[in-house]
Amino acid sequence: MLIINGTVHRMDGPVIENGFVAISGSKIAQVGPIENCPKNWTGDVFDAQGGHISPGFIDTHCHLGMFGDALGFESDDGNEETDPCTPHLRAIDAINPLDRCFSEAREAGVTTVLTGPGSANPISGEFAAIKTDGRWVDAMVVKAPISMKLALGENPKQVYHNRDETPVTRMAIAAIIRENLRKALEYGEKLDKADEDTDPPDYDAKLEALLPVVRGKLPVHIHAHRASDIVTGVRIAREFHLKCVIVHGTASHLIVDFLQEEGVPVITGPCLGDRSKPELTDMSLKTPSLLHKGGVPFAICTDHPEVPIQYLPLCAALAVKGGLDKETAL
Repeated sequence: MLIINGTVHRMDGPVIENGFVAISGSKIAQVGPIENCPKNWTGDVFDAQGGHISPGFIDTHCHLGMFGDALGFESDDGNEETDPCTPHLRAIDAINPLDRCFSEAREAGVTTVLTGPGSANPISGEFAAIKTDGRWVDAMVVKAPISMKLALGENPKQVYHNRDETPVTRMAIAAIIRENLRKALEYGEKLDKADEDTDPPDYDAKLEALLPVVRGKLPVHIHAHRASDIVTGVRIAREFHLKCVIVHGTASHLIVDFLQEEGVPVITGPCLGDRSKPELTDMSLKTPSLLHKGGVPFAICTDHPEVPIQYLPLCAALAVKGGLDKETAL
């Protein structure tokens, strides 16, 4: 495939105002200004007619395929609200690639997503990075697991308050996370010490799932909106030497200096909606711009289905409205 006559956004260099992209097989073979376009191309040619050509978009936090579109409980597989600690849950066992939202993602140029369980539990389960093209998830996986989902603040509080079970306070949420991370460390130590004379500990699916987390091999993606919750997430990550990313970070623009000093990146969003709960009081379109100016690495997400996946480019446009330059938004 040869794509011609488009504005080419290379991401690793200056924009080419009128250029081409040559694709051979499944690889990009050549990119350049239109005057350097291959003369004797034998494959298909697509004329972009002045449109924009960019790499596929990546939504770094969503729940695509976990909550069925317009299907209700039958396809609501994102939150296991029966246990506040479920690290052994795997997104790949719930994702439905035939959900029509996958085709809407592709039509909007979203070719890769990080998707997984919601934020009902302090420890929610494993996220997966997958392509949006395919009919069975095993053939779509880029990496699974890609992260372990943790959640702080209002969502776990609401779920378990309604059930009259722990946790109903932020203290209890943090305590549950700490308790299970500590158990995983001890479980790993016992496994390491096991030999011919010492039996290994009984298999524990939850602790097995947390082992790569406490050993620094699998990052945690921490759902946190309020500034104090963001700080709690970083505090726990520091205590256990975890690789940490803050997800949503609605109030992250209020503590940019803290995040920069700690070297913690943020996945911002969703920004296309109202302030529907107390944690969203500080929601602002300026957040990506302020993080960028403060030297904090960031990405933009939809949190699909909170914002439908096809509006990821629109979320980037709203970040531009908030002061971010266009190329950085892309």
